[in-house]
Amino acid sequence: MLPPIVSQIMDNFNFDVDPTLSREENAEEVIKSAALLSGAVSIEPLPFADMLILTPLQAKMVLHIGKIYGFDITPERSSEIARELGVTVAYGMAARQFMRGMAKIALPVVGGVVTAPLVYGWTFALGRMAQTYFERKIDGLPFQAEERAQVVQEAKQQSRRVLPSSQDFSELAEELRRRAREREQGSSSAPKDIDQSQDRQH
Repeated sequence: MLPPIVSQIMDNFNFDVDPTLSREENAEEVIKSAALLSGAVSIEPLPFADMLILTPLQAKMVLHIGKIYGFDITPERSSEIARELGVTVAYGMAARQFMRGMAKIALPVVGGVVTAPLVYGWTFALGRMAQTYFERKIDGLPFQAEERAQVVQEAKQQSRRVLPSSQDFSELAEELRRRAREREQGSSSAPKDIDQSQDRQH
């Protein structure tokens, strides 16, 4: 069973396009927020569970970036794009994911805190890839493999400069847990039909 933090993250990961900001600035906000949320997910002491959480979270990030650049794509299409672009980003990540899962089994909390920066950088790079993908799509240009590799390298350097502290990841994870607990308590005390109507509004 996945933790309540999952539904809390997915329900709250929604961004409006700010007309006072440029496309680049709006995309920057989405990428940093998604990367921070992904890092917070890795704090959860559940071995391998975050693999199932990160995929829809990153797909939702792609969907939002597409919206910023004027592409009203479906959630299914955003998942396809995330997988397509993620081939470059995820080079060598399978082994890292396995080691992260093993670290959580051996030492849950520390394992999550140590790997949060890796997950942040991975998501940040995927966000930059999606941003470049849509920028080039507007101009009718292809996004070649060599260009993708260059974007990843630049994103890795950028992510190190804006990397939040371990405390930032931990505090966000705790805040999401708190909200999830409040949501659960509210749901348990409300009639079932009311809960369902509220869920449809989210």
